[in-house]
Amino acid sequence: MLGTIRAFWKDQRGVAMILVAIMLPVLIGFSVLAIDMSRVNGLHNDLQKGIDAMALAAAAELDGNADAITRANRAVTSLLANKTLFSTSGDHPIVLADVTVTYLTGIPASDDITLTAAGVDSNAVNWASTDPKAVKFAEVTVNASGATDGAGAFATIFPASFVGSTDKMDVRPQAVAGFTNALCQFTPMFICNPYTSLGALQTAISGTSKPMIWLKEQQGGNNAQYGPGNYGFLATPEGDKSTQKLTEMFAVTSPAACFSQNGVTTRPGNIPPVNDGINTRFDIYPNGNSGKLDPTDAPPAPNVRKGMVVSPGKNCSYSAPNSGQANNYKALPRDNCFYSGGCTQAGVLGNGAWDFAGYWSVNHGNASTTGVITSCGASPSRYCVYNYEINNPTLKSGQEKTPPQCNTTTQTADRRLLYVAIIDCVANTVQGGSQTLPVQAFASVFVTEPAGGSPNADIYGEFQDISTIAGQNTLKKLQRNEAQLYR
Repeated sequence: MLGTIRAFWKDQRGVAMILVAIMLPVLIGFSVLAIDMSRVNGLHNDLQKGIDAMALAAAAELDGNADAITRANRAVTSLLANKTLFSTSGDHPIVLADVTVTYLTGIPASDDITLTAAGVDSNAVNWASTDPKAVKFAEVTVNASGATDGAGAFATIFPASFVGSTDKMDVRPQAVAGFTNALCQFTPMFICNPYTSLGALQTAISGTSKPMIWLKEQQGGNNAQYGPGNYGFLATPEGDKSTQKLTEMFAVTSPAACFSQNGVTTRPGNIPPVNDGINTRFDIYPNGNSGKLDPTDAPPAPNVRKGMVVSPGKNCSYSAPNSGQANNYKALPRDNCFYSGGCTQAGVLGNGAWDFAGYWSVNHGNASTTGVITSCGASPSRYCVYNYEINNPTLKSGQEKTPPQCNTTTQTADRRLLYVAIIDCVANTVQGGSQTLPVQAFASVFVTEPAGGSPNADIYGEFQDISTIAGQNTLKKLQRNEAQLYR
C-alpha cells in the first residue's frame, strides 16, 4: 500500500496538464483581451474615417459666403450613410445624433491643447462661431452614448468587471478640418491696404468706376515701417529668388508660384525695381532681352496704348512724344486728384474720377462714345475702356495704335493685370523682410502705364477685383481651394 502511494507521488506523467489547467484561464483572458483590442481598434478606425470625411466635406464649404454653414451641414448630412461594424449594436447606421459638428474660427497652435466637442480648448479659449464669414474649420466629434448605445458604444468580451473595471466603454474620436485658399500663377508681390479696412476696399471697387492707386516702393530701409500704398515682395515657395529671377516672374504669363491666404512671407533685402518685367506687357523690353524678358516668354498685351511714339524697323522701340507730337498721344490718365494734389492716404489713393473725355478725344477723335458708355457705364473704369478698344479693332484710332507695334501678341486682356496680396501693414507692423503675415485678400490691379525705374520704382494701377465674397469672381481661375485635416 505504502509502495503504491510512494510510486504515485514520484510519478511525473501528466504534470503538463496541471500547468495547462492553471494557465488556461490566463491564456483565454489574454486571447479575449486581444480580440477586444482588435475590435475596439476596428471600431475606432471606422469612426475616425467616417468623421474625417465629414470634417473634410464640411470644411470644403467654408468659403466665407453667407450660406457656408448651411452648405457645410448639408455636406455632413449627405455622408451619413456609413455603418459601424464593431459597436455594441452591430451594424449601427451613423445618424446626425451620433456626432457633434462645431465650426471654428481657428484652432490651438499645439496639438497638445485639446478641444472639446463645443470648440473650447484646454486653456478655456472658445474657438466656436456661427458666423459663416468667420469660420474656417469644421470639428466633428462622436458623441458619448446615452441611455441607448450610440455609434461608439463598445462592450468588451473580457470580463473587466472582475478586476473592478467596466465591461462597456465609449470610443469617441474627433476630426478637425480646415479650408485653405491659395492663388497660383501669382506675382510675388504684396501691397499695403490703402483703405482703413478690407470692407472699405470692397466697397470702393464695387461700382463701374475703379479707384487708382499709386504703388510706391518703401524707401526707408529694412527697418522702416510700411504704410498704405507701399508695395513689397514675397518669398516664393522655392525660397528667395535673385533679382533677375524675380523680375522674370513679373514678366512671364504664368509665374510658377502659389501663395496661401493663411500667410505669406515677405522677402528680405533691398530689391531693385522690377519695371523691366512689368513693362513687357507694354511691348517694352530691356536691351538684350536677357533671360525670359523677351517676346516669346513674355509677350505684350493686346492693347499697349501708353502715350508713346513708335520707331519701327529692325530695332523697333518707343519713346516719349516731342513737343510737336504731345497733343496727339495720350496714355490712360491717372485719377484727377493725382494732378491736383487732392488724393487721400498721403496722396497714393484716387477715387476713380479721371479724364475719359480727354483720352477718348485724343485717341479716337470724333468716334461715338455710345458703345463704350453702354458697355462700361457713364463713369467707366480704365480697364473697361482698355477692353473695349481690344474688342472693337475697327474703332477709329489716332496717331497711336491699340495693338503692339514691335512684337506680336498671343495674350488676352488679362495680360495687363497684376495679382497681389493685400496686407494690413499698420496692424501687422510690417517692416523689413522674413515676416510671415496674414493676407486680407488677393486682388487684381490693372497696370495703366509703364512702371518706373530707379530710384522711385512707381507703379500706377487701377483696382479691379478682390478674392472675397464681395468680388466679381474674376480671380476664381487662379484660386485653389483645398480642405485638409489638421487633427
